[in-house]
Amino acid sequence: MGLEKKHFVLVHGACHGAWCWYKLKPRLESAGHKVTALDLAASGINLQKMEDVHTFSQYSEALLQLLATIPPNEKVILVGHSLGGLNIALAMEQFPEKILVGVFLTAFTPDIEHQPSYVLEKYNERTPSAAWIDTEFSPCANKTLMFFGPKFFSDKLYQLTSIEDLELGKSLARVSSLFIEDLSKQKQFSKEGYGSVPRAFILCTEDLAIPLEYQQWMIQNSALNDVLEIKGADHMPMLCMPQELFDSLHQIATKYE
Repeated sequence: MGLEKKHFVLVHGACHGAWCWYKLKPRLESAGHKVTALDLAASGINLQKMEDVHTFSQYSEALLQLLATIPPNEKVILVGHSLGGLNIALAMEQFPEKILVGVFLTAFTPDIEHQPSYVLEKYNERTPSAAWIDTEFSPCANKTLMFFGPKFFSDKLYQLTSIEDLELGKSLARVSSLFIEDLSKQKQFSKEGYGSVPRAFILCTEDLAIPLEYQQWMIQNSALNDVLEIKGADHMPMLCMPQELFDSLHQIATKYE
C-alpha cells in the first residue's frame, strides 16, 4: 500500500457511537488517510434498538459488511476502543487477509485459548459491583442490557476529558450490552484467523474503567506484537488526548506496509 495512505476503520465501545471519533478523524484525514468511523447496531445514529440485537455478530454487522466490501488487494487498519476490541477481533477472525493490523485502544483483547467472553468474565471477576457506580443493568431475553450512568461517565470514563465532551457523551449515550452470554457460547478465535493478524495495543495510563494493570494483563495474556502508551489519558483518549492518539496510530501505520 506504500508508506503513506492507509484506510483506518474506527470502532467505538459500549454505549458510544461513531461520533466519539470526531477529533481523531479529521487529524487522520489531514494526514492523507482514509477514515471510516462506523456505528455498530443500535449505537450512535443506527436506528435499531439494542433489545432487537440478539447476538454479538448481529451487533457487529456494520463492521463485517464493510470488510466484505473491501477489494481483495486492499487492507485496512482496524482500531477498536474498549468493548470494540471484541468487534475488531471478530472481524480479524473472518477477514484476516483484509487487515493490516488490529489496534486495541485500551480495549478488551481476546486470546486464542479461551472463549471470546473470557476477557470480559475475568474483568467482571476483578471489578466489584460498586465500581459500576450508577450504571444500570437489566436482563433482556438472552443478554443483559447496560447503560452507563452520568456519574460513571464523569468519574470512570471521562474524568480527564473536557466538561463539553463529557456533556456530549452523556447526551449521545445509548443502551448497550457486553453480550457475555452469547460470547461464552462461541468457539475461541483461531490461530489461522484472528491469531494470524498483527496486533497492537495502546495503553492509557489513567484509565479508571479498564485499569492499567488489567490492560497489562490482557497484553501478556494475548501475546501482542506492539504496545504503545499514552501517558495521562483516561478511558477516552480520542477525546482527551486526540493528538497523542493520532501520533500513536501514525507510528503503528508506518510500521505496517
